[in-house]
Amino acid sequence: DIVDYEKQDNGPEGMEPDGIIESNWNQITDSFDEMNLREALLRGIYAYGFEKPSAIQQRAIIPCIKGYDVIAQAQSGTGKTATFAISILQQIDVELKATQALVLAPTRELAQQIQKVVLALGDYMGASCYAWIQRCDHTLYF
Repeated sequence: DIVDYEKQDNGPEGMEPDGIIESNWNQITDSFDEMNLREALLRGIYAYGFEKPSAIQQRAIIPCIKGYDVIAQAQSGTGKTATFAISILQQIDVELKATQALVLAPTRELAQQIQKVVLALGDYMGASCYAWIQRCDHTLYF
């Protein structure tokens, strides 16, 4: 595992925003250019409006691309969606017309937001992304 979270008394392990984070990954990449990303992906990143990677992006994109198991936690609006979208887009083969990544989201709105980010970042690559929304009408009895 890349990140181990110290056990907190007031919530599940790893879910305390102000908790202590211990990591065995200490590389911080200060720019998207230093990440050795595909040129078409870089164009999409800059066209999307990113200039410099956020803290979560500086720390999580490279280990994701390298295939490590990553657990990352950050506040809203810090670029988590773009972090995993960039990591996925760097690894896929756009010539292969098959499912190569699956992102699960708990709500329709989040699934659609993720789709928009992936399509925008992958625009110059010709990447495709579909949001499949599963309606759940099941009643569970215990």
